[in-house]
Amino acid sequence: MAESRRKPTEAGRSKVRIRVLRYNPDTDKQPAYRDYTVSVEPTDRVLDALNAIKWYQDGSVTYRRSCAHGVCGSDAMRINGVNRLACKVLMRDVGAEVVIEPLMGFRIIKDLVVDMESFFAQYRSVLPYFVNDSRPPERERLQSIEERERFDDTTKCILCAACTTSCPSFWANEEFVGPATIVNAHRFVFDSRDDAAAPRLERLNGREGVWRCRTVFNCTEACPRDIRITQAIGEVKKAIMYGQIA
Repeated sequence: MAESRRKPTEAGRSKVRIRVLRYNPDTDKQPAYRDYTVSVEPTDRVLDALNAIKWYQDGSVTYRRSCAHGVCGSDAMRINGVNRLACKVLMRDVGAEVVIEPLMGFRIIKDLVVDMESFFAQYRSVLPYFVNDSRPPERERLQSIEERERFDDTTKCILCAACTTSCPSFWANEEFVGPATIVNAHRFVFDSRDDAAAPRLERLNGREGVWRCRTVFNCTEACPRDIRITQAIGEVKKAIMYGQIA
């Protein structure tokens, strides 16, 4: 179903100022803030405010969005200095002035859209898929409830990059694999059905792997899915040190 673009009425709404960091590398020498005033309801989301700007005020404002329900991870950005999903943050929680900026650590393509190819290259480097070359059983490969719970938390990652771009180690060194990559490795390293834990752990034991993590907890705080990222990173470190995969 197409999104409705009927202009909202003013009843029960309030005016807020939205400051968007704008940058077009083809025409601008450097990023600059531009202010917009929009009318919102308390239960509107930041994404709704951005849509109001783009649809009714300035069609050149550029950002990513897709499902608008906190599942796809497309609209991760900095909202008042914190990495969030614009589709999950309510206007009543951000005040009358909202500053919106792109994620840190990536090249800006335009405005709030950043180049995430390096992020996905790191993700691909840990084989983020099920590996088992043994003859499949007649039915599915079974797991106990306890075996599934071992990695259940890290299956929730939506690859929004909010955790990785909140990490000081990543800001200092873009070659660091980053929290999201480690989380996705964790999901398969601790899967009792998978046979590729060794190459994943070898990758993460390298110079730019888990040992660059300084346990700042920024990643855990930034995660819109409430994944216990710092705990997962610690478990991967222990698996490398002690071989405790099970």
